[in-house]
Amino acid sequence: MEKLHSIDEAQALVLGRVLALPAEAVPLREAAGRVLAADAAAVVDLPPFPSSAMDGFALRSGDTPGTLPVVARSAAGSPAGRTLAAGEAIGISTGGVVPDGADAVVPIEYVVEHDNTIEIADAVALGSNVRPRGGDVRAGDVVCPAGTRLGPGQLGAVAAAGLAELLCVRRPRAVVLTTGTELRPPGEPLGPGEVYEANGLMLEAALVSAGASVERLPAVEDDPDAHRAAIARGLEADLLVTSGGVSVGRHDLVRGTLAELGAEEVFWRVAVKPGKPISFSVRGDTLVFGLPGNPVSALVGFELFVRPAVLALQGLSDPRPRFEPGRLTRAVLRGPDRVELVRARATSEDDGVTLEPLAGQDSHMIGRAAAADVLVLIPRGSGELPAGSPVRYLRLGYH
Repeated sequence: MEKLHSIDEAQALVLGRVLALPAEAVPLREAAGRVLAADAAAVVDLPPFPSSAMDGFALRSGDTPGTLPVVARSAAGSPAGRTLAAGEAIGISTGGVVPDGADAVVPIEYVVEHDNTIEIADAVALGSNVRPRGGDVRAGDVVCPAGTRLGPGQLGAVAAAGLAELLCVRRPRAVVLTTGTELRPPGEPLGPGEVYEANGLMLEAALVSAGASVERLPAVEDDPDAHRAAIARGLEADLLVTSGGVSVGRHDLVRGTLAELGAEEVFWRVAVKPGKPISFSVRGDTLVFGLPGNPVSALVGFELFVRPAVLALQGLSDPRPRFEPGRLTRAVLRGPDRVELVRARATSEDDGVTLEPLAGQDSHMIGRAAAADVLVLIPRGSGELPAGSPVRYLRLGYH
């Protein structure tokens, strides 16, 4: 019998065939979700001047305690415009420029203010409430290294560091193709033996969440010529993801058509449930994933193998799935030959994350899968994995 690849083996085979795509300049406002192709370095110090951490008064620490006249005001964006002399204070707002001559800021609630003078009862320490120039980042420092996927926090950091444009890896161009004569678009009436096509939309959304730009082709019937034309078009992209037609039935045409069109099959079938009959091929620089037609199998195959490939195409430094620790709320039966990805709901507790497997784990049960927010990895073995057992889980959705 042909050996089934483990998940780790199959992921290694996929990532071993991935080459990061070329880089392109991207305006900052369009860079959300993109992956840096080069280090993003600050063009200014952060902060670019000594600034106040509090609303209060800038002064010389050596003048405290004491009574000082307030000779000017410094607000964010409106510096006082003068040097602080000995025996003076300047009112200042949070983020305002600490004037030359000042070495501390006393918070407004620590003073008694009379007209244009303040009384400071206690000594103020040198440097109190002053954010030094470059205390966060110095000009030229790397704010985000190459391989970083840009989320809100990263975008805020590079914007504050003065970068208006970033060098990012080009988005992968992906094509989604679903196969099967029985498929009909949602909204149309169903004939005998027909079902609504759901995998195309699901895979398109998953690819977009991973950073790809996606073209979804119309579903093709179980006809060799139709398969050949659609797959040939998909092979023009960076990534082709098909659904259905990768098993051993006489209507399973995808693998044979790929071979006819010059694609090299790297592997077929993985020791995982659901999703065993997944295939991975390459033609030139194009990666091709043949996912099963059962919706949950397609979803599992995407998360384990396709998403890492899409992230690796963008140069992400760590594209593999991120499994996290949790524990089962009830026993789960193990299989002797394959690891299983079980749909579950995760709940955060004081002592960690608990995982409640859902009823209805068959690979066609996409309706019940809608309630799941994680996939729980159940290792192969004999008998049950008891309630309370430590396991690892993978988050579903936009991550």
